[in-house]
Amino acid sequence: MGFLAHLLITAFALWAATQLVAGISVRSFGSLLLAALIFGLVNAVVRPVLVLLSLPLTILTLGLFLLVINAAMLGLTAALLPGFRVEGFWPAVLGSIVVSLVSWAAARIFTGP
Repeated sequence: MGFLAHLLITAFALWAATQLVAGISVRSFGSLLLAALIFGLVNAVVRPVLVLLSLPLTILTLGLFLLVINAAMLGLTAALLPGFRVEGFWPAVLGSIVVSLVSWAAARIFTGP
């Protein structure tokens, strides 16, 4: 899948999270696209390090700690971009679930099985 397609799918998933989860907001369409770019970079650079460092805890919780890591990546994106807000831990967890599900579904629709 191309970079632009991946960026647009992520932006759509983040927009869906702003619509479905109270406590997540975005200021403008430009902020949404920038949030998608930053979220992709954070997931590509920071997330693998955190997953590796927290592997024992992830195994102990049978993978549920990955939800906390995903929420932290969404929170880090919000901390780096003033036009994107996540107001707490639970909105970040719910938002990360929405983003994951919507991104997965959109990627399946556009790229096939």
